[in-house]
Parts: sequence; C-alpha cells; structure tokens
Amino acid sequence: MENNIAFLELKYGNIYGGFPNFFAIAEVSLLVFEKRSKKIFTETWINKADVDYVSVYSKTNELGHTVGRNKVVINMRTGRTRPFLEEFKVDKRALQYSFKQLRPVHSRVKRFLLDALRKYQIQTIITFDGRRDIFLCERAGVRFGRANIIDLQKELNKETDYLFSLNKLSVIINFDMDGSYLRSNNLEYWLHPIAAKQLRPKSAAWDAARLLMIHNEFYEHRPDFLVKAQQLLNKIQALKDVEEE
Repeated sequence: MENNIAFLELKYGNIYGGFPNFFAIAEVSLLVFEKRSKKIFTETWINKADVDYVSVYSKTNELGHTVGRNKVVINMRTGRTRPFLEEFKVDKRALQYSFKQLRPVHSRVKRFLLDALRKYQIQTIITFDGRRDIFLCERAGVRFGRANIIDLQKELNKETDYLFSLNKLSVIINFDMDGSYLRSNNLEYWLHPIAAKQLRPKSAAWDAARLLMIHNEFYEHRPDFLVKAQQLLNKIQALKDVEEE
C-alpha cells in the first residue's frame, strides 16, 4: 500500500510589463503526507532572481466567494511589492535582463522536484486546477513518469457538479493553522516548527497545506464534507438573492 502522497502547488506570474503568455515560476512547494504516521513534510523552492512579476489573487468575502481580483507586482529576490499599472511596459534591455536572471530556473526546479519525489518515493501527486502547474514543471524538464497525477478540483466537480475554488473549500472545511497545528472540521495534524515556518498565507506551501486538508476531509469524511459544501452554496445563493433585491 502506498504510504506517501504529495500535494503540489506553484506560484507564478508574468514578468511585469513583459509578454502576457510567458509565466515565470516564483515558488514551488511539495507537501508530503505520510498516511501511516500522519506526519507532514514540506519541501519548498523559492526563486531568488531579481525579477518583478505580477501576482494575481482573488478578493473574497467571508464565504470564500470571489468578489474581485487584485494584481500586485512582487520582486522575487526581495519580496517587496508595488502597485500594478495596466499600461506599464518594460523596455527591451530590462526585459532581456529578466530573461537572463530566469535562465537557471528550469534546471533548479527540475533538480528540486526530482530530488523531492525520489526522497519521499512519491507515486501519487495531488494538484488543484493544476494543468498549468504541471505544464510549467514539465517545461522545466520534470518527467513525472508513472506518477499518478490527480486534479482534486476535477474530482470534486464530478461529485458535486460545481467548480469550487480553493478559497470556498477552505471555508467548507473550516481550515485553520494555529501555531504548529493544521486543523479542519474533523482533522488535526501537528507540523514540525521548521515546516510550519514555510506556511505563510498566499505562499505555495500555504495552498498545499489547504489542499491536503481539503483532500483528507473529502476522502475521509465525505458525507459531512458534502453536507457542509451544500450549506455554503445555499448561503452564497441567499446572499446573491438579497443583493439582487
């Protein structure tokens, strides 16, 4: 029986002012869950290139429902942010500098992921709306071989006929991190303090942790999960009805 299961999350975005169809990887996180011991291991790679990229994130209400989208410019090396200006275009020399800075990224992502997959003997990888994540990893040279890649968003869509976001699902399971503990409606896992430090809100590791808890709530406590999912959808619909009135 397979013991380890991995949850893969990437953070990526366009070079600020560059091509809209070119995505630079900013973070890669592989969170490993050991089924027998309930231990959690987190492996994270962070891009330290001197490149400004555009991070897009959802603004949500208390129900996890998206009410808007924000864009912010982040420097990979320093983590500093600045406002996003739609009309900004980077000049050719600066763009070439960014591409030069990003040149080693593919080999580093490939080495990081292959080492981590080998270290934990991973056969099953869970993603969430992960088609582009997998594509970017493969473009970096990662060959997943015989690994079983499961997109949890698609699995949930088959079960509920609704395309849930990670934010809504986090509300459904009542996701919480308290010190070195990950908690949800029915589950609690202890994290080693070194692993816990990697779990910063909006980071790839944070999303991987949310994905772990959603996955385990769904597969281990499915009836409760489905009831709470329907309750959330009812609340969202009720709120829409009030707003329309």
